[in-house]
Amino acid sequence: MIASDVMIALPELLLAGLAVVLLMVGVFRGDQATPSILMFAVAGLVVIFAVLVLGPSTGGSAFGGLFVADGFALFMKALVLVGSAGTMIMSLRYFEREQALRPEYPVLMLFATLGMLMMISADDLMSLYLGLELQSLSLYVIAAFHRDSLRSTEAGLKYFVLGALSSGMLLYGASMIYGFAGTTSFQALASVFAEITVAGEAPSLGLVVGLVFLIAGLAFKVSAVPFHMWTPDVYEGAPTPVTAFFATAPKVAAMALLVRVIMGPFGEFVGQWQQILVFVSIASMILGALAAINQTNIKRLMAYSSIGHVGYALVGLAAGTETGVRGVIIYMAIYLFMNLGTFACILCMRRKDVMVESIVDLKGLSKSNPMLALVFAIFMFSMAGIPPLAGFFGKLYVFMAAIDAGLYTLAVVGVLSSVIGAFYYLRIVKLMYFDEPSDSFDQPIGREMALILTATGAAILLFFVFPGPLLDSAAAAAAALFAG
Repeated sequence: MIASDVMIALPELLLAGLAVVLLMVGVFRGDQATPSILMFAVAGLVVIFAVLVLGPSTGGSAFGGLFVADGFALFMKALVLVGSAGTMIMSLRYFEREQALRPEYPVLMLFATLGMLMMISADDLMSLYLGLELQSLSLYVIAAFHRDSLRSTEAGLKYFVLGALSSGMLLYGASMIYGFAGTTSFQALASVFAEITVAGEAPSLGLVVGLVFLIAGLAFKVSAVPFHMWTPDVYEGAPTPVTAFFATAPKVAAMALLVRVIMGPFGEFVGQWQQILVFVSIASMILGALAAINQTNIKRLMAYSSIGHVGYALVGLAAGTETGVRGVIIYMAIYLFMNLGTFACILCMRRKDVMVESIVDLKGLSKSNPMLALVFAIFMFSMAGIPPLAGFFGKLYVFMAAIDAGLYTLAVVGVLSSVIGAFYYLRIVKLMYFDEPSDSFDQPIGREMALILTATGAAILLFFVFPGPLLDSAAAAAAALFAG
C-alpha cells in the first residue's frame, strides 16, 4: 500500500483496526467487558464519521482500481455510519435485559459496517463481492444472535440459506459479465460498453443475462420483489435492535451499491435494465402496500413497509438520470432517520421488562405515554408521505424524477400504492389516539432511547424548515457519481 491508497481508504482501515482491537479485548476480557466494547465501538464510529466528513477530502481510485472514493461514496458512507451507531446505542439496554450481551455482537456489527463501506466504494466486481460477503456473513450471525430463542435461530438460518442463493446468482452474473466483456473493472466495463453503444451494436445476450443475474443478487440485498421472501420472517425473528440494523444501514449500503453498478458500468444499457427496475419497483410498491394491511406483528409490518420503501427508492433509479439518483439519495437519507426513530419506539414497547410486538398493544398509548405516542405518530405520518413531514418530500423527489424521464405509469402506481399503504400507518395512529388504553408500557424509556427519538423526530419534523443541507449534499453526491 502506498500513502495515497491509505489516505483514500483511511475510514475503512481505521474501522478494520478498531474491530480487530475490540475483538481481542473481548477474547481476553470476556462478557463483562461487553458494555465497554459497545461504547468504544460507538465512539469509534463517531470518530470515523468525523474523519470521513471533516478530514481531508482525498478522492480518487486506490488499490489498483478496486476501490474508489468520491462525493457519492462519502455521503452514503456517512448515512451508514449514522445508522450503525444509532442501532448500537439502542442495543445496549435490550441485550442487558435479555441477558444476551456478549462481546461478539458489537464486533460483528463493526465488521458488517466495514463490509458496507467497502460495498459503497467498490469499483470492481471482485471488491463488490468481497464487501457484500463481509457484510452478509456478519449479518447471518447477528440475525441468530439470540441463540436461546427458536425464532432468532430460525431467522438466521433462513437468511443464510436464501442469502447463499442470492450470492450464487450474483457470482454467476459477474462471471457472465467477465466472460463476455473480458474485465471486472467498472471503469473498463464502462469503456467496453461505450464502444458497443457508439458502434450502434446491441449488447450480446450473455452480457444481458449477466446483468439480469447481477441485479437479481443485489435486489435480494435490498429485499425488492420478487427477492423479498426472507424479509418478514427475518425481521420478526431477529432481536429487535438487529432488525433495526437490517432496516437501516445495510439497506442504504445495498441501494448505494445498486446505484453505482447500474449508473456506472451499465449506464449505457438503459434500455436493458430500465424495464427490469420498473417491474421490480412496481411489484415492490404494490406488495408493500397490500401485504402489510393484515399484519398484526409490528416487526412484520415494518418488514413489508421496508419492501414498499425500496420500491419507491427504485422509482428514482429507474429514471436513469442524475435527478433520479439525487432523488434516491434524498429518499434513503430520510428513510434511514424514519426507521431509526420507528424502531426506537418499538424498543420502548415493554411490559414488566418483556418486549411486546403486537400492534394492538399500542392501544391508548397517547393516554399512558403521550410523548412516545406523539413521536411514534410523527414517524407513521412521515412514512405515509403526509406533508409537511420529510417522508412526503422523499417521495416527491423520486416521483418527479420519474415524470421527468417519461415514466408516468411508474409515478402513478407509486402515488396509488402510497395512498393504499397510508392505511396501515394511520391505523397505528388511530389505535394510539382513539382506542381505549391497555396496560401501559414500562417507564422511563432511558436516556439512549430519548436521545435517538429526539434527534430523529426533530430531523423528520423540521426537514421542511431546513431542507437545504440535505438537498445540496444529495445533488453534489449525484453529480460526483455522474462525473466519475
